Amino acid sequence: MNKKKQAVETVIFTLPAIILVTIMIYIPFVMSGYYSFTEWNGIAKQPTFIGFDNFKALFQGNSSFLSALIFTGKYTILFMILANIFALALAVVLVKKLRTANLLRGIFFVPYIMSMTIVGFIWKFIFSQGFEKLYEMSGLSFLNLSWLGDPNLAFYSVVFVGVWQSVGFYMVLYIAGLQAIPGDVLEAAIVDGANGRAKFFKITLPLLMPSITTCVFMSLTNSLKVFDIILALTKGGPGGSTYSVTLDIYREAFQNNNYGLGSAKSLVFFIVILVLTRLVLTISRSREVDV
Repeated sequence: MNKKKQAVETVIFTLPAIILVTIMIYIPFVMSGYYSFTEWNGIAKQPTFIGFDNFKALFQGNSSFLSALIFTGKYTILFMILANIFALALAVVLVKKLRTANLLRGIFFVPYIMSMTIVGFIWKFIFSQGFEKLYEMSGLSFLNLSWLGDPNLAFYSVVFVGVWQSVGFYMVLYIAGLQAIPGDVLEAAIVDGANGRAKFFKITLPLLMPSITTCVFMSLTNSLKVFDIILALTKGGPGGSTYSVTLDIYREAFQNNNYGLGSAKSLVFFIVILVLTRLVLTISRSREVDV
């Protein structure tokens, strides 16, 4: 009787969440898959079925989708590398017994809890007006560069803001991973004559692989869906140099009112994300070791 009661309670408590997730995620996903084979402006009562024409249009020479994929790929690679390197470096420093360790952890984590859009507008002001005032005061030439107007600099500016905003979150995950490493393992390495560098690369880093897997996976998914920062900073410019896939899908569906082509882009992008995340998880987990 108790087992039956527990089963009923489980169904009662989980059913609202299942219904909500089904309505908000699974049903729109299936509908998007259907609309990807149609031509629909979001207003007409019935979409027109056109088969694979939307998918063919994605890979034509005049499609913005391919250039958006290239930008998103470049952004993802650079973001993953920089975010994880800086987060791990900060974690290694702040896991030590410093008087200001907790204060510094809070300072680095604060940008993460801020809205991405607000962060974008703050840095847009800094790049356009703040650096100009600093240049007038200091005369440093790099402050007078067109950080959001030059296509090459705009790309690195977007990456910098993305890393700055999220590095504190990954730092916290790395700190948790470092604190979970058994102290006796590190002490045994010191007894065996391992120096600081050898201890880090031979002992700490391999034992930190579960945290690295988590951070790499989350940085991959977060960078692939970058949208808010780009919309606030550059709106995809200059000249489409910071035009991401998510921004392209948004404009295609909600500004151009082409829901069929927008759904096709989102479906292709979903498959790309699915393959990449699976590949990254497989590689990362194969390098994990047991304590």
